Amino acid sequence: MPLYMDIPLRLLFWLLLAPLLPGVINKVKAWVAGRQGPPVLQLYYDLARLWRKGVVVSTLASPGFIIAPAVAWTAVVTAALLLPLAGTGTAFSFDGDVLLLVYLLALARFCTAWGAMETGSAFEGMGAAREVSFAVLAEIGIITAILTLVVQSGSIALSSMFEPLFGPGAALLAVGLFIILLAENCRVPFDDPNTHLELTMIHEVMVLDHSGPPLAMILHGASVKLLLFAVFLAQAVLPLSELPLLASVAALLVSVLLITVAVGLVESLTARLAFRRVPLLLTIGFLFCLFPLLLTWMGDL
Repeated sequence: MPLYMDIPLRLLFWLLLAPLLPGVINKVKAWVAGRQGPPVLQLYYDLARLWRKGVVVSTLASPGFIIAPAVAWTAVVTAALLLPLAGTGTAFSFDGDVLLLVYLLALARFCTAWGAMETGSAFEGMGAAREVSFAVLAEIGIITAILTLVVQSGSIALSSMFEPLFGPGAALLAVGLFIILLAENCRVPFDDPNTHLELTMIHEVMVLDHSGPPLAMILHGASVKLLLFAVFLAQAVLPLSELPLLASVAALLVSVLLITVAVGLVESLTARLAFRRVPLLLTIGFLFCLFPLLLTWMGDL
């Protein structure tokens, strides 16, 4: 497919499909609780409403308060475009693009924390401090999972490094990446996107003062990041690239749906952890990513 058509189609995939995932999670949680719940398309409605609203800015806020959400959204979407999509490969690839993916995700996190601190609110500064504290352990897990794929494939290009593991290594990596997915996307048991209690808020603290289009970019960027981690998890443990094109794309969509449903079930059946226990669970997630790396490395000896 020509590049001028490939990139727009991939962009539409990420931009249009991503807001569906939070809707599926909320619907699963509603079903488990015996409620009807909000529509699956609720985030689409919220984004359309926010784009029509004005922006309220505190007199204490600096221009960074407005700039940070736009930079974070751009970084997350660019990182998503680097990922291959099943049998369709990637639009552009180069050696070491996985490092750019990690840096773009780090840039998005930095901008979110930066925007929170530019409000001049100590409350949002508290949320930023919590976010970066837990991110240290979560990023170690991500890097370890990436190292596993690099050792397995012998490549540092995203287009060729998704050679799935088999056996216990694949199961361990799937569990580790799923724990990291929950932590990186501020889901239960690490965080609760629906909470508004001061003692339990992390990510929501940092976006409380945003409104209008900047808040829409934050919500949409969060959904794109959730889709990015779901696609990464599915391709890291399933041999999607070895299937025929249509079967590969269908398998990827089904895998993303199952991961999203699993997130909804976890949020329905577990409670949010106390802060002192979050590092322990993140360490367990890191170990689940470390053991496949050791198994893969020992297999190459």
